[in-house]
Amino acid sequence: MPVTIPRALPARRTLESENVFVMSDTRAGHQDVRPLRIAIVNLMPTKVDTETQLLRLLGNNPLQLEITLLRMGSHESRNTAPEHLAAFYATFDQVRGDKFDGLVVTGAPVELFPFEDVDYWPELCEVMDWSADHVFSTLHVCWGAQAGLYRHFGVKKHALPEKMFGVFQHRVLDPHSRILSGFDEVFPAPHSRYTEVRADDILATRGLTLLAESDEAGVYLAASNDGRQLFVTGHPEYDRHTLRNEYVRDVGRGLDTALPRNYFPDDDPTRPPMMTWRSHAFLLYANWLNHCVYQRTPFDLQAIPQEPPQEE
Repeated sequence: MPVTIPRALPARRTLESENVFVMSDTRAGHQDVRPLRIAIVNLMPTKVDTETQLLRLLGNNPLQLEITLLRMGSHESRNTAPEHLAAFYATFDQVRGDKFDGLVVTGAPVELFPFEDVDYWPELCEVMDWSADHVFSTLHVCWGAQAGLYRHFGVKKHALPEKMFGVFQHRVLDPHSRILSGFDEVFPAPHSRYTEVRADDILATRGLTLLAESDEAGVYLAASNDGRQLFVTGHPEYDRHTLRNEYVRDVGRGLDTALPRNYFPDDDPTRPPMMTWRSHAFLLYANWLNHCVYQRTPFDLQAIPQEPPQEE
């Protein structure tokens, strides 16, 4: 089954060219099924690219999804056309009375600021608090994961001596976790961040489980014990050239950014990078939609919150 998106959304053409099954909201309305309602809080400056990346992963599953794109009403985006935001995005105020099966909170290039200094932090806190009884399961990504761990569990982030930048190998720590079903024991994933959350802090926090980590990149995946909050510190959604584009951008700004590690063949930035993480990314999102959302969310969304059933 497809991911349902507006016919005019720019991501649609890209996804159809990649043979990703998408459906217009008009056609979906004639199907006698209840689609899963998934909201995406898109905090990235390159919103169109991020929409495409996330919809690509969400669309690779047998379920019909109804997507709502959200932006922070308290923040003025300087990198996305106002016409695009007006056509395809809602603000939190417009959906605060709604309930959703799933929520994705993206990363944002603000990690060196204290959380409280981010201009939309109060609004994002409202969203995260609201998600506890309006969303069945939330997937937090990169800075979104750090923000969620801090807001929900008090886990602090720490500045790194240099940018964690590249593609790194990670170990599965709990092969029986449903979110890791079908994973290889070791899998690659991209990171691009200046801060980290530490494994010791997660292990010492009641209600959290550490599920995957890297010798080089540290914590990768953690979850609340009830499975309704997941925290991914990397960027599995990234395209082949996203790290390259970030490297070129940083160099163009005069930043002393090293080459992304384990990315360019022979560390030669003139050679096209190999994409080694896509199968893991698809599986992560498919497992989240299936095991954390579809198998457990109430048919009647008004029944959220409910005591989530225990895994077998």
